[in-house]
Amino acid sequence: MKYFKLLTISQRHSLSHQLNHAKGVIKISILAFAIHSATLLIPQEASAQITVSFDVFYNNLSPYGTWVDHPNYGYTWTPRGISGFRPYGSQGHWAYTDAGWTWVSNYSWGWAPFHYGRWFYDQYYGWLWVPDYEWGPGWVSWRRSAGYYGWAPIGPGIEINFAYSSGYDVPNNNWRFVRESDFGRTNLYNYYVPVKSYADIIRNSQPIRNIQTDNQRNVRYNTGPDRAEVEKRMGKPIAPLAIKERNTPGQNIRNNQLEIYRPQVQKTAEKRAPAKVIPYKKEQPTVQPQKKEKTRAPSSQQPPKSQPAQPKQERPKQLPTKQKETKAPNKQEPQQQPTKQKPIKPEPQPGKKSEGNNPPKKGNG
Repeated sequence: MKYFKLLTISQRHSLSHQLNHAKGVIKISILAFAIHSATLLIPQEASAQITVSFDVFYNNLSPYGTWVDHPNYGYTWTPRGISGFRPYGSQGHWAYTDAGWTWVSNYSWGWAPFHYGRWFYDQYYGWLWVPDYEWGPGWVSWRRSAGYYGWAPIGPGIEINFAYSSGYDVPNNNWRFVRESDFGRTNLYNYYVPVKSYADIIRNSQPIRNIQTDNQRNVRYNTGPDRAEVEKRMGKPIAPLAIKERNTPGQNIRNNQLEIYRPQVQKTAEKRAPAKVIPYKKEQPTVQPQKKEKTRAPSSQQPPKSQPAQPKQERPKQLPTKQKETKAPNKQEPQQQPTKQKPIKPEPQPGKKSEGNNPPKKGNG
């Protein structure tokens, strides 16, 4: 301050100007640093805010399946060429992530129908998927039993709370159960408990209600079994995976992260439709009804298999007794009747001949 007082007025003004300029430079540098730091976070936030329409489903799933115009649910989708397919059961496993237990599918198209929408079973087309707008780790009902974990797809139009109420009934065949020690396996589909045991398991099970709210997406979903409980039952720790947004369709696990495409799907005023849709016809998919008939065929065809044996039972009835007895009178009658029939020949009495022959015919009958 002593040095500042010794300066002339012009020097003071010059020094003050330099100090103010330096302060401005510092402020600008701080602001630039803040902006630069924010830009580092923009890619992840921007990818989370990607908005699309149902076209993302129509266009990306068409190569892998068929779109069916269902009378109750509109445009529905079923995968093509997968024998014995079951949603949340075929080619996939559960991985613990930021969003809870998340279904990681081995199918390249699994990012969509296992995290958006609902599944239901149709007796003509098999499993059909109904698109929806909300993303979740897996739209299933969860249950636990002594030694088992189980899950089943939630049907269309079922609200998350109702899915765990006593009024929501799920067929036993829709469930998948595994032993608690097998729950964390990546080849989970090789360890499902036989369906014949499901009735007893379900009867002794309780629903799992770990509901979580995603405020950013404004959606509620079930995160599945408690992580600490699963670790205890499996006997080993579970390393959670961080969800990393993808900008293109697909999903994969890499560097302890689940990279998955999960855009925000918005409703549009314009009605969208897949490029190729087939009408819903009960008569069209005849494969399943035929399979049911073929499985019942052995029981219905057993009588025809036993019928060829019936002629074998009829032959002994005709050959040994009746035919021998009828042949004997035929041989004896010509020997006794010649003398009786000679005087009768001139007289027109055919009735007597037929009467004489009737007893052998009755014997043949």
